[in-house]
Amino acid sequence: MRLSALLSAARPRLPPGYRHGMWPPDSTAARLRNPPGQRRRKVFVEPIAKDDWKVFKGDTVQVLAGKDAGKQGMVTQVVQARNWVVVEGLNTHFRYINRTAKYSGTYIASEAPLLPSQISLVDPEDRKPTEVEWRYTEEGERVRVSLRSGRILPVPPQPHKDGIVPEQWIDGPKDTSKEDALAKTYRPSLKTFEEEIMDAMGIVETRRAKKSYWY
Repeated sequence: MRLSALLSAARPRLPPGYRHGMWPPDSTAARLRNPPGQRRRKVFVEPIAKDDWKVFKGDTVQVLAGKDAGKQGMVTQVVQARNWVVVEGLNTHFRYINRTAKYSGTYIASEAPLLPSQISLVDPEDRKPTEVEWRYTEEGERVRVSLRSGRILPVPPQPHKDGIVPEQWIDGPKDTSKEDALAKTYRPSLKTFEEEIMDAMGIVETRRAKKSYWY
């Protein structure tokens, strides 16, 4: 596994009144929409505990409301701070990007976020929407269980911020192994640097400094 996958990056400290969007807080687009010193109108979001969140990136869901009701797709983005879920190719709207005074811009399709109440996880047993809840197995593992069929819905492997999925990573010739990264190779000592070098080279110093007096 890569060394960057072992070191969990600290969450950025967000200013008061920060409004979450479709971009990560440390991205350039998010900084442009939340400039320093600007207080944006507060967005009230229905609180959902982190342990109660049931939809993750990579899940297959079915849209329950809107123009794409009844269609199924894969979740490509989750913004828990706004209760947003983005489904690939569904609930799209068109917008212009890179528009300037001399250029009309490019007209592209963009996926709008959905709320958890507007989607439902798909039961792999019959490919139909189902309600799920968190339960514990006999081994103590916390899993999602379909209330229709009782089947376990495993959480897809979640990538890190750098896009690496730890479960799918294969070490290369220049990657640092987990054992080498966590190995303790430094042993503290009360000796000086010169004394450590002499011990490593087998040098024995028999001379002693002559006594000196300050008076």
